[in-house]
Amino acid sequence: MTALAPDYAYNAPAGTLAETQWEAMAAATPVLVATARAYLDQIALSLRASSVVVADAALRSFVTYLQHAHPGVDGFATIGRSEIEGFKAWLAGRPTQTGATLSANTIRQRLGMLRTFFDRIIEWDWDDAPARTPIFGSDLPVANDPLPRFLDDGQVVRLLRAAADVDPLRRLVVELLVHTGMRVGELCALEADAVAQIGDGWWLRIPLGKLHNDRYVPLTPALVERLADWTAHHDHRGTGLLITKAGVPLNRSSVVRILNRVAKAAGIGHVHPHQLRHTLATQAINRGMRLEAIAALLGHRSLRMTMVYARIANRTVADEYHAVAAKMEALYSEPDPPRETGAMRRLRAEHRRMLANGWCTRPAEMDCAFESLCEGCGFFATGVEFHPTLAAQRDHAAAHGQTVRQHRYQKLIDGLDQASG
Repeated sequence: MTALAPDYAYNAPAGTLAETQWEAMAAATPVLVATARAYLDQIALSLRASSVVVADAALRSFVTYLQHAHPGVDGFATIGRSEIEGFKAWLAGRPTQTGATLSANTIRQRLGMLRTFFDRIIEWDWDDAPARTPIFGSDLPVANDPLPRFLDDGQVVRLLRAAADVDPLRRLVVELLVHTGMRVGELCALEADAVAQIGDGWWLRIPLGKLHNDRYVPLTPALVERLADWTAHHDHRGTGLLITKAGVPLNRSSVVRILNRVAKAAGIGHVHPHQLRHTLATQAINRGMRLEAIAALLGHRSLRMTMVYARIANRTVADEYHAVAAKMEALYSEPDPPRETGAMRRLRAEHRRMLANGWCTRPAEMDCAFESLCEGCGFFATGVEFHPTLAAQRDHAAAHGQTVRQHRYQKLIDGLDQASG
C-alpha cells in the first residue's frame, strides 16, 4: 500500500462523536487509524453513506478495543486470533447507552463488517494487511430469523376505515402503504410525475431505493383518483415530489406519526410502516399470488427475500393441514367401541379390504399409499395355486365398488389362464 496522504483519509462529519474519537485514537495508533480511514474512504466511493457509517462504527470499536487490550499493536498486519477472540468477548460485555449489552445481531454486524474489511485490504494487497483473514464465518453469532409482523384482515379493515375519517394526507399515506407495499423512504421520495398510464391501467413508479432499483406497481382506481385530487390542490412548490404538506416533504418521522395516529384511532395499537409491507405480501400469498409476482411488486432482487412470506402464509398452511388432519386423527384415535350400531357395523364391513391372508382394518377416513402395492409391482409373481385367492379378492373388490383393485386382480387371473391354457 502506498503511503497515505493526510488528506486521503475518511472524514466523519466534523464535530461528531465519530470524528472526535478518530482524532483521539490517531495520536496513539496512527497506522491503525490511517488504514481504517483510508478503507472507509475507499468504500465511500461505491457504497451508500449508511453502509459506510456502519463500517465506521465497527472499525472504531475494534481500534478502541486494541488500544485498551493490546496497546502494543499499531497495525492490522499483525492481528491474529488472540486479538479477534478478545474482541468477541469485549463486544459481548460491551454496554449500550441504556446499560444493556449489545444484541447478537449488532455483534454479528460488527464482526461481519470487520471480516469484510480484512478480506478487502488483503485483496487490495495493502502493506498493513495480514497474511490471511483472522476472522472466520464461525466467529459470527447465528442471526435471529424472526417472522415478519403483519396485520390480519380485520385490523387492515379497521385501519383503512379510521384513515377515511381523517384529513386527506393521512388517508393518502396510509392507503399508499397498504395497497403498494412501499418502503417509507420510497414513499417520501415519490416524484411529481410518478403516476403513469400504461395500457389500460395506472401505475406508480417507485424510485431508486434500498436495493438501487426502481419499479412500477399497479394502482387501484380509487388511489388514482385520490392522488389526482391531492396534486390538483397541493402544489409541490418546487420540490419535485408527489406528496408534500405545504411544500414540506414527508420524512420517515412524519410518516410514522401519521400511521400511529390512524392506528390509535382504529384501536389496533402501535403499527410500524414496514408492517404494512409485510401485510400486503402476506395477503397476496394467502390468496394465491405467485412468489415471482410478489417479488416484482415489492422490488426484491431474489426470491430468497420473498420466500420469508411463504413461512407466514397462514391460510395456505391451515388449508393443507385441515386437509390431512382427519386422516392423522384417524391414525392416532382409539378404535370404535365394541358395542357399535348396526349401521356402523355395516359401514366397517363394506370398507374392509380383503388381503391374501386376512383383512385390512384401516379406518375409512385414511387413504393408503400401499393399496394393492405388491400386486401392482413389476416383481410380483403368482401361480395357478393362488387362483382361488385371487378370484376371491377380485370378487370382493367388485362387490365393494373397488374397480381399480378388481381390474388388477382380473389382469393377474387372465395372465394365469393364458399361461395354463
